Amino acid sequence: MHKVVVVGGGWAGCAAAYMAAKKGCHVDLIERTDMLLGTGLVGGIMRNNGRFTATEESISLGIGDLFKVVDDNCLHTNIEFPGHKHASLYNVAIMEPVIKKVLLDAGVEIHLQSRISEVEVDKGRIKQIESADKRTFPGDVFIDTTGTAGPIKNCTKHGNGCAMCVLRCQSFGGRVSLTARAGVEEMIGVRADGSMGAMSGSCKLFKESLASHVVEELNQKGVVVISVPKDQINTDKLSAKACQQYASQDYAENIILLNTGHAKLMSPSYPLELLRLIPGMENARYEDPYAGGIGNSMRYFGMAPRDDTLKVEGVDNLFCAGEKAGLLVGHTEAIVTGSLAGLNAARSAADLEPVIFPDTLSVGSAVTYVRMEMQTEEGKLKKYTFSGAVLFEHMKEFGLYTTDLGEIISRVEKTGLQEVIAENI
Repeated sequence: MHKVVVVGGGWAGCAAAYMAAKKGCHVDLIERTDMLLGTGLVGGIMRNNGRFTATEESISLGIGDLFKVVDDNCLHTNIEFPGHKHASLYNVAIMEPVIKKVLLDAGVEIHLQSRISEVEVDKGRIKQIESADKRTFPGDVFIDTTGTAGPIKNCTKHGNGCAMCVLRCQSFGGRVSLTARAGVEEMIGVRADGSMGAMSGSCKLFKESLASHVVEELNQKGVVVISVPKDQINTDKLSAKACQQYASQDYAENIILLNTGHAKLMSPSYPLELLRLIPGMENARYEDPYAGGIGNSMRYFGMAPRDDTLKVEGVDNLFCAGEKAGLLVGHTEAIVTGSLAGLNAARSAADLEPVIFPDTLSVGSAVTYVRMEMQTEEGKLKKYTFSGAVLFEHMKEFGLYTTDLGEIISRVEKTGLQEVIAENI
């Protein structure tokens, strides 16, 4: 049995591990913290805008099992909030154990609290990796889904310090990049002012700390929009966001809350003393990050140079996914790239040709478009997501965005990939 080792247990790592296991590989999934899903533990938004198309393409291709699991555990479906249509919101309180069970049932061996320390490379191939507690994980093929957020030194140098987010670097150690440890020079995202990285785009509040009428509306409708006083409008913070799809004026002029189990505040930060001046927010308290009044986690430090199969340049048996694969934003983007990386890792282990998603599909266009854009100086300044900003506009320009299921199925069938993806390895 071929052996695939996935490092990083966020949405991308979970998707990669699941797909490789589904293809018949023995899979070790290594995660430095005590839970899977990474920022998916506090995220929760799916199917908004172009993510609907990408999700349905994935399901039709045969790589959408995790999307179906998410759909079964949503609190709200088909909701709208400023700039976004037909969104689903999953319950972050229960999603992690649900996904963990799916992976275990698929045969994935999950190794929590396992932070990698050493990588053995020989003649351009990774032979094995070693964890801080001296466990070794040999493999035929490896997948880097360690993300790009933190560690603390980056949040301190390029942000506002450690904001005590769900990544919990203080407790489990900061992110360690498999790609970098294998000797590959990584890319770093920049902002228009020349500074590095980008700040996570939302905070989370305890629903119990909000006024009862706000909670009632949030639970019923899934979204609450509250105007902020004119003297609190701050457009400067919009440019700092990793999530540029939420960088419109609406998000400066309003408090926008989404119900994902907690109250998801669509702002990278908001001073607590000012937040509590807004009606309904008088007793507001942050759930993630705990210091959401001053900032949030910093991301996009350490992306891998890769091709459209998601193989990392310079290492023969290393693939990547999620934010490691580029300036990609979101769970859908992580699941899509994770699934492709897991599929191609399994195919590579079996000496089969890797799969490339064609640009006639939104999932293929995203993989290729982001890679090409990141090779330009202007492209490095942007963030890419199916749900808004540059990538969504690209989808609309080339007629890729649609909610017509018949059209999506027809589009996928024309690629001829369904049989290739379904074949046993």
